[in-house]
Amino acid sequence: MNRPRVLSTLVAAPAAVAAANILPAATWLPPVRAALRPELDGRGRADHIALTFDDGPDARSTPAFLRELDRLGLRATFFLQGAAVLRHPALVRCMAAEGHELAVHCWEHQPPWLPRPVADRRDLERALAAVRETTGTEPLWYRPPYGVLTATRWWAARRLGLQPVLWTAWGRDWQAGAGPDSVLTALRARLSGGATVLLHDSDRNSAPGSWRVTLAALPRLVTLCRAASWRIGPLAEHGSAAVRGGTAGPERSPLTG
Repeated sequence: MNRPRVLSTLVAAPAAVAAANILPAATWLPPVRAALRPELDGRGRADHIALTFDDGPDARSTPAFLRELDRLGLRATFFLQGAAVLRHPALVRCMAAEGHELAVHCWEHQPPWLPRPVADRRDLERALAAVRETTGTEPLWYRPPYGVLTATRWWAARRLGLQPVLWTAWGRDWQAGAGPDSVLTALRARLSGGATVLLHDSDRNSAPGSWRVTLAALPRLVTLCRAASWRIGPLAEHGSAAVRGGTAGPERSPLTG
């Protein structure tokens, strides 16, 4: 037995598995997903903006967003953490009753890099079940924590019938020191007709109090979109490739097709 060769193979195997797992996460980079997977980039109809929020429900902040969206006459898509859904079921039912679209974010934020095929599947199953059983709705969408779509997360989502989608424009509203002006500036960098906008209705995984910045920026974003004659709504009304069935068929890696 060639022990050095065996040992080098044993060392290389986990590295190869880890590399294969993380390769699809290159879609975190906007040019990569825009070029290779436009449905992940959240591109929809040219006259529409999909408004989405991550990390809720949060009893401290989400009700303020619901009130503001109602005042603005808007509905949005909320990517929910399953553990928080179970802590705040009445709030989640209220979100659904008010016409907002509920989607799956995670069970709780976990480091994304290591291969976790069993754990990723289990966590997504729990989160999906929490939304489904709390509201009686069937989520369509999945956005992974940090926007890192590893191979195991992709596989788990597709096995559960969830369509992964990231975003076109984000406000970087989670950062310490962010303000309404910086959020609008960050959004404008990639904001155009057909974009999916990512914001956060909770500071659970963000800088403390950052949700107040997002809330203050929201009406300014709406004014900007309406001035451009872009309608604003949830992903279900976005007319994206995923909604039209553009990603139907066998499960595929976001890079290999």
